Amino acid sequence: MKAEADVSSGSTQQPGAPEHPGTREAHFAHFFVPPSASIQETFPRALKGGDAFALLDPHGDALGAMHGPEGIYYRDTRHVSYWRMTMCGVYPMLLGSVIDERVDALIVDLTNPDIVNGDKVVVPNDAIHVNRAKFLFDNCMHERIAVRNFDDAPHRLTLEFTIGSDFQDMFEIRGERRPRRGHKLSAVCAIDSIEHRYRGLDDIERTTKVRFEPAPARIQEHRAEFELDLAPRERRVICCLTTFDQSLEASPTRSFVRAYRRLREMRRRQQKSRPVLRSSNTLFDTVIDRSISDIATLTTETEAGPCVYAGIPWYCTLFGRDSLITALELLWYDPAIARGTLLRLAELQADKEDPLADAEPGKIMHEMRFGEMANLREVPFGLYYGSVDSTPLFVYLAGEYYARTGDEQTIERLWPNLKAALEWLDVSGDRDGDGFFEYGARTGEGLRNQGWKDSFDSIFHADGRLAEGPIAVVEMQAYAYGAWLAAACICDGRGDAATASEWRERANDLRRRFDEVFFDPEMGTYILALDGDKQPCRVVASNAGHALLTGIAFPARAEAVATRLMALDSFSGWGIRTLSQREERYNPMSYHNGSIWPHDNALIAAGFSRYGFQRDASRLFSAIFEAACYFDQNRIPELFCGFQRKKGRGPTLYPVACAPQAWSCATPLFLLQATLGLTVRGCNSVDFQRPVLPEFLSKLSVDGLTCRDASVGLDIQQLGQATSVFTRDRKGEVSVTISN
Repeated sequence: MKAEADVSSGSTQQPGAPEHPGTREAHFAHFFVPPSASIQETFPRALKGGDAFALLDPHGDALGAMHGPEGIYYRDTRHVSYWRMTMCGVYPMLLGSVIDERVDALIVDLTNPDIVNGDKVVVPNDAIHVNRAKFLFDNCMHERIAVRNFDDAPHRLTLEFTIGSDFQDMFEIRGERRPRRGHKLSAVCAIDSIEHRYRGLDDIERTTKVRFEPAPARIQEHRAEFELDLAPRERRVICCLTTFDQSLEASPTRSFVRAYRRLREMRRRQQKSRPVLRSSNTLFDTVIDRSISDIATLTTETEAGPCVYAGIPWYCTLFGRDSLITALELLWYDPAIARGTLLRLAELQADKEDPLADAEPGKIMHEMRFGEMANLREVPFGLYYGSVDSTPLFVYLAGEYYARTGDEQTIERLWPNLKAALEWLDVSGDRDGDGFFEYGARTGEGLRNQGWKDSFDSIFHADGRLAEGPIAVVEMQAYAYGAWLAAACICDGRGDAATASEWRERANDLRRRFDEVFFDPEMGTYILALDGDKQPCRVVASNAGHALLTGIAFPARAEAVATRLMALDSFSGWGIRTLSQREERYNPMSYHNGSIWPHDNALIAAGFSRYGFQRDASRLFSAIFEAACYFDQNRIPELFCGFQRKKGRGPTLYPVACAPQAWSCATPLFLLQATLGLTVRGCNSVDFQRPVLPEFLSKLSVDGLTCRDASVGLDIQQLGQATSVFTRDRKGEVSVTISN
């Protein structure tokens, strides 16, 4: 997008930053994230705290006006679009940049190049060390800058901070153009602070206040300068507190220390209730630790309990489908996330018709936004319900949670919402009464495709023609089947055997009809979808693998699907592609038509495991793990390109993939469950079905696996073709069984 130049209309132009062009998807309803600049080029550092998140470069700076989405955001508005620290007018040299996973803090080490005055070097290179520590807590950015002189001579330095706030809405950053914006108000400067203000067209005044301690030597609307006289070995500290729409009276230094301690303690408490995983492969341990830390980063505490936001930067909010699938992936490891997710989504369940929001009674939300454009309904995502699968996944997860925990109290609390969701499947889920479940936007403003592949061109026919709705995608039928079986399980637990029998009968009938209509013997797999004319989309896609997840596939079909998905045109060596290489719209650099999505592979692997194809699940696990070894910080991104794996080369990044992305972070934990055939039940049982460790592991220990009111430690070993499980540290009554 092109930056606005007029301050009165809401300037996005930052000091020293040129205007820059951008691109936009032609059709407004696609809400496509345009890859006009790659996020991956700078190896960004992502932080989150509450409803605020930051996307920074490895220096700890944000140059968003020049390089796309970098900045600090609060409730879908970019409050800091430009933040750059310089030393004596030059950019420091980067020594190192890491995320401290104990507290989700960005730790940056910098040093100086030669600092010259005319022809004279006044500060030799590598004399000054700068350490930056930045983290978000309670919707505030905390930063501490420690400057130390390692030279044997004293030095006078200036440290400059250049700051800009464009107050752009997230959807503007993503490429949407607006004919009008609100007004940037006059900045307010005090001796130790800068406050930027913006009044939006929604009549909400948004503020960004930056406060320093000690006070700078000079301060202006976009700049703060410190003068430091450093004796040999002397160290000086500057603290900075950035707040959004709130006023904190505590000093930046005290706030930094207090927030750091509280965040560290919260992380310790959170991890205390979870099992600890350690293996024979230290690199795998690093990947797991990174994933667990990222899940903690993306988790937001609500009154209903912990919920995981979808991903940074584009989807840092509650998403129905993403949050439900993430909770499912983590269920064996931490069922508290499933509970919090179910209760929070129940609170937001639709209770009336709203065509612009694609809302219908009983439907579970797709997405929730808080920005100016959502408030004005310039985009329909304030509280948007345009996903067909969130509702059956809500019921399915509730059933799995009940089986995992035996938590009758929570299920009783959810029961009215579960009944409403099941009624939605009956009343609105089947658009044309053919017994299958379809989607279609209620107005021209909603998403065209409303399955997990929701880009505009992801559902099509073999000749490349886009499918017209209402569209029945293959995975939605599987999720509905799973929801009905979950409802039967819950009814059994509630003592209602008659209703449970009815749900099972409906599920079995759907299974028979699904097999007749969706399985294509010539393709050797399930079709992608039925279009609005009930014509099959005869396309080989990863969606078919989701049919194995809930058990809707007959065993013979499951074997055929597994064989087809592991064929060379679908399996790249790094994972299963979203689309076969043979298909008309195949493009390994596309969002959904040939790329590799880690969570997609994890769900498929879980389906493989259900039908006994542990070796195929293990191959997927190995592929995703080996890809993770190439990614920055061993962080598994939202997706990556689907190019064929070649010897000596790593996977190819997708330019605007979110990282971290919740369901990708949870992928290794779900893949581990799949290969082990692990099931944890609320009846105090831990069961292994045909367990296998992937080839990169020979040993795995699981300490403190909770099972209702008991816990157990496990040592798992792979010896050739045999997998052994040893128990230890039992607390309470818990049974552990293995079957082959």
